[in-house]
Amino acid sequence: MKQYFPFTNWLFQYNKSNFGGDVLAGLTVGVMLIPQGMAYAMLAGLPPIYGLYASTVPLFIYALMGTSRQLAVGPVAMVSLLIASGVGSLAAVGSPEYIQYAILLALMVGTIQFLMGVFRLGFLVNFLAHPVIAGFTSAAALIIGASQLKHLLGLSIPRGKVHETLIHIGQHWSEVHWLTFVIGLGAVIILLLFKKINKRIPAPLLIVLLGMGLVYGMGLDGQGVMILKEVPGGLPVFTLPIMDVSVMTALLPIALTISFVSFMESIAVAKALEVKHKSYKVIPNQELIGLGLANVFGAFFKAFPVTGGFSRTAVNDQAGAKTGLAAIISGSLIIITLLFLTPYFYYLPNAILAAIILVAVWGLIDFKEAKHLWKHDKRDFGIFAFTAIITLGVGIEEGILAGVVLSIILLVYQISYPHIAELGKVPGSSEFRNVKRFENLETADDLLVLRFDAPLFYANINTFKAYIDCKVAKNPNIRHIIIEASPINNLDSSAIHVLHDLEYELTEQGIRLYFSDVKGPVRDLMKRNDILNQENVDHFFLSTADAVDAIRNKKTISHEEFLLQTENEKSIF
Repeated sequence: MKQYFPFTNWLFQYNKSNFGGDVLAGLTVGVMLIPQGMAYAMLAGLPPIYGLYASTVPLFIYALMGTSRQLAVGPVAMVSLLIASGVGSLAAVGSPEYIQYAILLALMVGTIQFLMGVFRLGFLVNFLAHPVIAGFTSAAALIIGASQLKHLLGLSIPRGKVHETLIHIGQHWSEVHWLTFVIGLGAVIILLLFKKINKRIPAPLLIVLLGMGLVYGMGLDGQGVMILKEVPGGLPVFTLPIMDVSVMTALLPIALTISFVSFMESIAVAKALEVKHKSYKVIPNQELIGLGLANVFGAFFKAFPVTGGFSRTAVNDQAGAKTGLAAIISGSLIIITLLFLTPYFYYLPNAILAAIILVAVWGLIDFKEAKHLWKHDKRDFGIFAFTAIITLGVGIEEGILAGVVLSIILLVYQISYPHIAELGKVPGSSEFRNVKRFENLETADDLLVLRFDAPLFYANINTFKAYIDCKVAKNPNIRHIIIEASPINNLDSSAIHVLHDLEYELTEQGIRLYFSDVKGPVRDLMKRNDILNQENVDHFFLSTADAVDAIRNKKTISHEEFLLQTENEKSIF
């Protein structure tokens, strides 16, 4: 039962010492979530009320089905941007169709994540390499920031790329509504100050209250400051999302992108907190199930896609959250807001919500990681920069897809051309080391000892053979080749065929091929495919030193002796 319903792990062991922290954390995050939810709904191109809808049912479901006890699930900037990017190409922003498609997207994302969890496919997110995520996130943060400048400056700016937005602002700078800009800039400064002083202070709510008070008290809406105006109240009713196959087909790429990116964001912060608390285990596949069900059930109550957020989770943990009850309290506070408090947001300036988003996404621009990669790993920096540039210049989905494809290409290249070391003997010992890294190693003109640091399969077997052919061509005195096979943990059918051909070709040239340190499973494959047989058993040795000694002393062993040796080593391999 605990495996399928993770909340039972903390519910049946709940005690009074946890209650105070859960209540404080739940209320703090709930207060923080009210303005953030509305802001992220606007970022997604939806009416602000949908941010509150997305902060109710999904929180309850994750609290019951998720394995992290501090993760704060709800609307986040990154997912909201992806929603706007994907749904915006199918319907006009804010239209009834747009809203329906965003809710349908939540159902699709939830289904994908749930199925990934059920079939234990969480490992697939490993193909989203860290430089890809960092580059994509940094570029997306810039796109999010640029999208909010219209609210911060009081300008009407058409949708477009970041550079197009900046050019438009430059061309229409004289039209900036300075009162709106002062309100927005002041909100940004206050948020940053409170963030530096104490992250537990609900600064977003404070500036929301301040902004509404200023607009109402001074009549600033009559002076051109844009406000939310009517915010409908009441709880979302159970509604089936539309099921249009053509729309679902069009939304599938962005649904897959959100499924992967949101899970990566969620599991990263959940794992970080697991290390800190050490009182429970975060299970990735169960996290997929929990997030998936949160989005599926949320879709039936007008929620758009949600995931675990960095900032709210940090606040939740710092405020003392101990169990999923904190999330339930946060969701309950949102329900109270929907029932009784939405009319009070009438005078909330759009510039305040833009300021909340801008401050939230600033931390997503990973300057530190870019600097680190530039100094220590130029290849990964290239992936980071490539992903960021494509995301900024072409599009959101294209950016992350391009980054994934590039990282896979580089991975395949690395696998296809693995490290190959020519070995020499350390004087006075039985150890062999890379001749390029160690000096004064003992080598012989007629002997070549190689170590191939990868499994042998179709992608690299020709590299393996080409390396040996090149060495033989350069040194016609070679008569013995030893393959130190300890790093080789598998052979496929292509490798089997090439090894047969290689042995035949070397024999024709008067060169004998030997193997040492062959792992048990690999040796079994060699036996089944007749690479290792009774005729050439004297070409296989337990160590490279044994192989060299046997060659120099012209010593061979019988098939029975080899079987006895391999029986003795079974406990090792």
